[in-house]
Amino acid sequence: MVAIDWIILVLTLLVIIAYGTYKSLGAKTSNEYIKAGNSAKWWTIGLSVMATQASAITFLSTPGQAFNDGMGFVQFYFGLPIAVIIICLVFIPIYHKLKVYTAYEFLEKRFDQKTRTLTALLFLIQRSLSAGITIFAPAIILSSVLGWDLIMVNIIIGSLVIFYTVSGGTKAVNYTQKYQMIIIFFGLFAILFIIFKLLPEQINFQNALEIASISGKLEVLDFSFDLENRYTVWSGIIGGTFLMLSYFGTDQSQVQRYLSGKSLREMQLGMIFNGILKVPMQFFILFIGVMVFIFYQFNLSPLNFNPQANKVIVGSSYENEYKNLKNKLNEIHFEKVSKINEIIEDKIENKKIEIIKLEKEEIKIRQKAKLLIEKAGAEKSIKVETNDKDYIFINFILNHLPKGLIGLLIAVILSAAMSSTSSEINALATTTTMDLIKRNYANIDEKKIVYLTKFFTLLWGICAIIIACVAFLADNLIQLVNIIGSIFYGNVLGIFLIALFTKKIRSLSVFTSAIITQIAIIYIWWIDIIPFLWLNILGCFLVTALSAFIELFLSISNFSSSE
Repeated sequence: MVAIDWIILVLTLLVIIAYGTYKSLGAKTSNEYIKAGNSAKWWTIGLSVMATQASAITFLSTPGQAFNDGMGFVQFYFGLPIAVIIICLVFIPIYHKLKVYTAYEFLEKRFDQKTRTLTALLFLIQRSLSAGITIFAPAIILSSVLGWDLIMVNIIIGSLVIFYTVSGGTKAVNYTQKYQMIIIFFGLFAILFIIFKLLPEQINFQNALEIASISGKLEVLDFSFDLENRYTVWSGIIGGTFLMLSYFGTDQSQVQRYLSGKSLREMQLGMIFNGILKVPMQFFILFIGVMVFIFYQFNLSPLNFNPQANKVIVGSSYENEYKNLKNKLNEIHFEKVSKINEIIEDKIENKKIEIIKLEKEEIKIRQKAKLLIEKAGAEKSIKVETNDKDYIFINFILNHLPKGLIGLLIAVILSAAMSSTSSEINALATTTTMDLIKRNYANIDEKKIVYLTKFFTLLWGICAIIIACVAFLADNLIQLVNIIGSIFYGNVLGIFLIALFTKKIRSLSVFTSAIITQIAIIYIWWIDIIPFLWLNILGCFLVTALSAFIELFLSISNFSSSE
């Protein structure tokens, strides 16, 4: 990064933070601080909801996912439109009518305090882990690629978020997220435009799609029932609906975004706006990843996209072997370019099979390189991440985009990290104050509620930074966040569905079932017998079925006792 990149990066972040803080100062009541005085318009709600979900992980990890595995990940979001309709028709009207501050208040009105407290605690555990990951994700990658100190990046991102979230509460979060999303959209369109400008002159949009199709990158729909496959139409529609219903309907980090709406109509329109735009946005981000793949069909790529992994090899006993693999990769690259050009110019069909064979060879070479990196790391007693999916996009940005635009896109990544984290610590603080403190100490006045929410915002922000500092890089960051959610969301959704659609199941049955279900889901995830998306369905089904069974058992026991 050169001076112009640093100037653009710093100015972009400071202007957004300063404006959001300025527009939200002066909140004196809990309604103003926690629900932004119910002043948010539908477009602010929609962009805020979207920004909460679209963390830095989305913009770092999703293109890498598409680069390696193609567009199939978009199926994960197929359940979103269904979930949005249900939330607009069922959840939002009830929350609005009851004038709740958190989603979990509703559960006390339907069941009792202990059920409200349990669901609030499940949220606090799950969301605090996610908040740490949303800071850690860009920090680990930026520190590796740019040479920044990891701990320092974690602290900088977390501190900036804490500053404006503590100052302005939900209103500050909404304002900053609105402009962060505008910057993000601009950055995404700019990068796609640049990619096409960087491709060879003979490669037009149609040619690019043809090359991507040969490599299987445009295969969006998978109708198989294979449980080994994480992303299919069925897991997306069924498992995705349950996950999105849980996330947007019961997760306070999302619920708080639309509870700030000016009216019921504004809340519903905001969610519909998100539901309409979210899937195309994810498709667009995945498509950028595919276009990065196309770019590297005509340009030499690293053997491993993680710079730290390559540094470990230098000076090790595996350095020469690694160089030989790199030379083989380059040979395959030039051979593949030749065959791609033949297909484009002469439409020679049998060359497609040869390209697929070369790509399989390339995958084998990269796999061998990862093993060498692991061995070199062990030799030097250095722990290094060999899985480079999450480094592909940032590597492309830093090495191939024009100066100035690099600074803007780093600002996009950091803005995304900040937007998600601000929503999360804002919701964590609200839940702690309203569901745990205020509920047990009813005499707390408005001024003290605002003070306590600010205090817990600071506390949860520090907690998120600490989690970020001790986190680890998983197979793919975007999957890691969704796995964390899937472990808890199905159980919580089941509790809410019982509350919304049944009258006969009482609190003791639900409370007991929720504890049993959560233990069971954690165990099932631990032994890894089903894809994580299905945990949402299983958790929801288990808590619902167990509650009905326990309620029936208690009813029979009471009936027998009365006789």
